[in-house]
Amino acid sequence: MTRPTLFASLLAAFLAAAPAHAFDLQGHRGARGLAPENTVPGWKKALELGVDTIECDMAITKDGVVVVHHDLRLNPDIARGPDGKWLEGPGPNIADLTFEELQKYDVGRLKPGTKYAEEFKYQEPADGTRIPRLSDLFDLVKKSGNANVGFDCETKVSPLERDATRPPEEFAKVAVAEIRRHGMAGRMMIQSFDWSTLQVVQKEAPEIRTMYLSSPRTLRPEGRGQPSPWLAGFAPEEHGSVPKAVKAAGGKIWAPNQTYLTPELLAEARALGITVIPWTVNNPDMIRKLLDMGVDGIITDRPDLVKAELAKRK
Repeated sequence: MTRPTLFASLLAAFLAAAPAHAFDLQGHRGARGLAPENTVPGWKKALELGVDTIECDMAITKDGVVVVHHDLRLNPDIARGPDGKWLEGPGPNIADLTFEELQKYDVGRLKPGTKYAEEFKYQEPADGTRIPRLSDLFDLVKKSGNANVGFDCETKVSPLERDATRPPEEFAKVAVAEIRRHGMAGRMMIQSFDWSTLQVVQKEAPEIRTMYLSSPRTLRPEGRGQPSPWLAGFAPEEHGSVPKAVKAAGGKIWAPNQTYLTPELLAEARALGITVIPWTVNNPDMIRKLLDMGVDGIITDRPDLVKAELAKRK
């Protein structure tokens, strides 16, 4: 056997033995199962647990501040007003409040007696916590000295409620500018169910990775006999499957709902060169199932449970 042939054989053997992708453990909204979502205490918990990526949500205030909050408006299940009382219903749109006005609301505890509080009964409250800026996340990570953790931030816009936020193109450009301002483009993914924002990011900031979120709700909205408004025209029924629609949209990362993913879809995505990271995986049985399936990562409210299962497999 000649030297080049021997080298080629050894290289092939190495590549066959090595994992195709590094596993990406993403702490959903920080570590929502253990600490208030999308908050500094939640991010500290995620860093403590050793996540690979901090997943979060981006909103933009009336005065142009990029903040981290999941809902288009203040959520009565987590928000208390300036008077210290729980909101009686959905609060104002984030886009209609200035950052200063937003700071009057406490989001450090789940409202007792709600379904939300029951679902996340292990969440440790942190009274007095305010909705943070995206820059607060970056500053926290820089101060921690962690030079490896990544960020996966969702654009919180909806084709069903365009008036509730800035238009998708403007939203995406403001977010990209903030990420670049802090030098975090290389550590960032921007994800969205509204694929129109991802099209803008790919055009304006090709150095930032995009992640295509999907769920049965956005793929096939009920009561609509037409293509989904969430997918920017990349209808799976026209392309043959969701992975093929993601590929056609220019996507390289797909985040399907955990219950939607099958081994066949995973294999198809892999064949197209697409990384697959399902959400939001908290149940131990589902964690094991998806790890057995060979997914590239998991988005979870309970990074501790995924870490424990991964440790068993070393």
